[in-house]
Amino acid sequence: MTTETNSIDRGSAIDLRGSTWQVFRIMSEFVEGYQFLSQFTGQVTVMGSARTLENSHHYAEARKIGGLLAKNKFTVVTGGGGGIMAAANRGAFEGGGMSVGINIELPHEQHLNPYVHKSLGCYYFLTRKVFLTAPAQAFVMFPGGFGTLDELFEILDQIRAGNLTRVPVILVGKSYWEPLVAFLHGNVFERIHALAADDLSMISVVDTAEEAMVIIKKTKPLPQICSLDARQFCSDEAVNWRVFRIMAELVEGFEFLRDMGKLITVLGTPRVKLDSRYYREGYYLGQSFAKKHVGIVTGGGGGIAEAANKGAFEAGGGSYGLDIFVDKQERINPYITKSRNFYFPFTRKLMLTTPSNGFVLFPGGYGTLNMCFEILTLIQTGKIQKIPVILYGREFWEPLLVFIRENQFENEHTIAKEDLVLYKLVDSPEEVMAALGM
Repeated sequence: MTTETNSIDRGSAIDLRGSTWQVFRIMSEFVEGYQFLSQFTGQVTVMGSARTLENSHHYAEARKIGGLLAKNKFTVVTGGGGGIMAAANRGAFEGGGMSVGINIELPHEQHLNPYVHKSLGCYYFLTRKVFLTAPAQAFVMFPGGFGTLDELFEILDQIRAGNLTRVPVILVGKSYWEPLVAFLHGNVFERIHALAADDLSMISVVDTAEEAMVIIKKTKPLPQICSLDARQFCSDEAVNWRVFRIMAELVEGFEFLRDMGKLITVLGTPRVKLDSRYYREGYYLGQSFAKKHVGIVTGGGGGIAEAANKGAFEAGGGSYGLDIFVDKQERINPYITKSRNFYFPFTRKLMLTTPSNGFVLFPGGYGTLNMCFEILTLIQTGKIQKIPVILYGREFWEPLLVFIRENQFENEHTIAKEDLVLYKLVDSPEEVMAALGM
């Protein structure tokens, strides 16, 4: 087993040893971003692959939706890069509308396209995603790679949790998106019950810019809500209390994670029952890590998190939980030796990815899928070093991996061949331990 692909050396988006100055950099991005977004109204965010070619059908449709949005006085917001982003910005630019780009600094590939009137540059993915999602009146998703799926499941998860206003999530390109939607219906909803029917109803799949525009025209402007509620984000020009609470959560979170030694993050649905195969095997896996003196980090709740925490706890290992307050209530399971609760979903997610030496992802819903593609995107773009990403449960994950191979790699070329080896599919606790070299 090679060090490059299976090392348990820590690779994280944040270096905990130098986290203090990074907190200030993150906070400066939040302050600048909130002030930047306060200029605009009627934002519609368009997302998709940076690799889409100018002569492609999807580029033409994205350019067309940008023009239609401009004509109808909407502000077009994209990630500011090439491909689909450039197409949507170009349509808005040529149509005389407001064209905005929220860019990310990457070691390769991402450069601000020339069709942006106003732009914001971000170093951290977590700040960029907050700005791309928080103010949108609708989201339009074109075919894309791991980053597009990360953004899609982030949006769906935050709407489902009530952290974002429920607005249309429009997927353009039926032949591309329908296999993914079928996976959500068949495996996530029907097989493991990690979604409700209402969670699926927020998705609309269309084939043309005109069909998307029909849906968008029915939306209403979002109110600028500035209540003292961590679930409500606003782009008020004033730097309000949220900035200080975010800073406190970052500082406390980094202090919580410091000097914990080797850790593996275990994620999955909270809805599995005690008699489920996945609960039993999650429990066994927690025990196995404890016997190897490796701690585990989970979301702290029930289901898969409880199973893994219970196994580690009863075997005398490190069992940690990072939970989020729901209606100001904790949901920590009783098998945790040390825990931290968060108000903001993005600070919690950062802490879940920061300390890990590897990720084991059991079957789950929007939240688990979001974490999966966020991790893969961070590795793919060089924001974190390559660490093991293990997908547990062949029956659950295989249809999604077929979608990745056929639609993303072979048909649309939104990912590269080397991206197909960033994850490993396993079907037993023994295979997990072997993949981690334990």
